Amino acid sequence: MIHTHRLNEAEYTQNFADIHPPFETHEGASIEANRCLFCYDAPCTKSCPTSIDVPKFIKQIATENIKGAAKTIFDSNIMGAGCSRVCPVEKLCEGACVYNLLHESPIAIARLQRYATAPALENNWQFYSSPSEKSKKVAVVGAGPAGLACAHALAQKGVAVSIFEKEPKGGGLMTYGVAGYKVTPEFCEEEVQWILGVGGIDIQYGVELGKDVQLADLQAQYDAVFLAIGVGVARPLQIEGEALDGVVNAISFIYDIRTKDLAAIPVGDAVAVIGMGMTAIDAATQAKRLGAKKVTMIYRRTENEKPCTDAELDLARLDGCEIIWLAAPHHINGQDGKVTEIVCSEMVLGEPDASGRRSPVDTGHTFTLPVDMVIKATGQLPYRNLLSEVGVQFSNETHDSGSTNLKGVFAGGDCVNGGKEVVDAVQAGKVAAASICDYLFG
Repeated sequence: MIHTHRLNEAEYTQNFADIHPPFETHEGASIEANRCLFCYDAPCTKSCPTSIDVPKFIKQIATENIKGAAKTIFDSNIMGAGCSRVCPVEKLCEGACVYNLLHESPIAIARLQRYATAPALENNWQFYSSPSEKSKKVAVVGAGPAGLACAHALAQKGVAVSIFEKEPKGGGLMTYGVAGYKVTPEFCEEEVQWILGVGGIDIQYGVELGKDVQLADLQAQYDAVFLAIGVGVARPLQIEGEALDGVVNAISFIYDIRTKDLAAIPVGDAVAVIGMGMTAIDAATQAKRLGAKKVTMIYRRTENEKPCTDAELDLARLDGCEIIWLAAPHHINGQDGKVTEIVCSEMVLGEPDASGRRSPVDTGHTFTLPVDMVIKATGQLPYRNLLSEVGVQFSNETHDSGSTNLKGVFAGGDCVNGGKEVVDAVQAGKVAAASICDYLFG
């Protein structure tokens, strides 16, 4: 049965508390910073999509130059504060740390990055500014990581930027699509306001492309347009029973957690989560922390092929989530319009597909799980209909430079790459800003 308000306020607070506590003292941060070998041609920097000079900012922390460390980070990644909380560092910078080769714990790069960037937001250290004279105007559609990074870079070049965002707040998936125990909506708002502090950026909320504003109008009114509309159309399961009450998509489920009182979020007693990506983990763990008695994650391949990281999977296991490998949803049964059970096909792995992973093959055998809630987390689709309606097409050039088939129209972030990490979106915004400047100023 779907419930709301099953825990008390103290339990919600504990369940959604920060799972990555920061360094509380400079001594702790200094000890960790001084473990760093300050590698030449550092693999941690190479593995960062925004190429943060990790050894440099760690050495600055070690020498108590916290403000300098923050600027080093922000020079490469203007959302370095948020990324220090949500980046899957185990497969990026920390995963590349040479200490892994020595069978020792890697440098806690994310915690050190958070240590340096947190006071910048708290104390409003503004390292950047926008020239007062503006010669060009650019419209940015979307105030997520890609849009904000692009706008911030353009503002520093003397471009007047107008951001159009359909939601009531900026931050994109950082604000609306990340687990509450990783980053709070309050922090996301603080980070957005700090980024806008560069000046030269006007942002309008509640404005949706194709509904409240048209691309043709933006093209006529601005010298260039950057599309950073993200992804948000949940991939359907395309199985019988998908429309039953109690079947929800993970993005909507997490969105509600981020925007409503936790006690008002419906959650089942027995929840099945379909998928094994980062969003699936966030959905499963948060369902458990909302008070679900049993959460079962269902994935059609084996653990070796999972898209989430080991750290994320460990988190789900520690929260008590059960996992069934080599299973795929076949159909969902219900009673009186509400889900009562999910029937799954048993799978085996066949030949590799385009992703390089072995394809799941249906054995013809099924099993049934009694559930009162199913959360779909099998990926998201870009706004293809919207893009085709406005005549925008992407190519390899879009991935490389942000340019599209329309002159003066650029794009980047999740709407182009299909959905990657926040840090990838920031880099896409930086790349697009450079291309836009080339277009505007030659």
